[in-house]
Amino acid sequence: MYLARTDSWYLERLIWLIAGTFTSASALLTWLHSPWWLLLTGLVGINLLIFAFTGFCLMANILYALGAKPRTAKDGTTGCCQ
Repeated sequence: MYLARTDSWYLERLIWLIAGTFTSASALLTWLHSPWWLLLTGLVGINLLIFAFTGFCLMANILYALGAKPRTAKDGTTGCCQ
């Protein structure tokens, strides 16, 4: 079983938090206000696909510039599982 470490708010964990928040907010706003809010869910999904295929994530770059530190090492290993 894979369990991510929850001892700190590292970059990768923040990305999942933001994606989940945006998706949940979009679903709630769709239900309460307008179906057009589903566009936000679509944009989150497109961003996740772009990251999966290219490795580029705009939100990760923004968070990194703001000081968030990644959990993964430069050699490709991860510090999430032990």
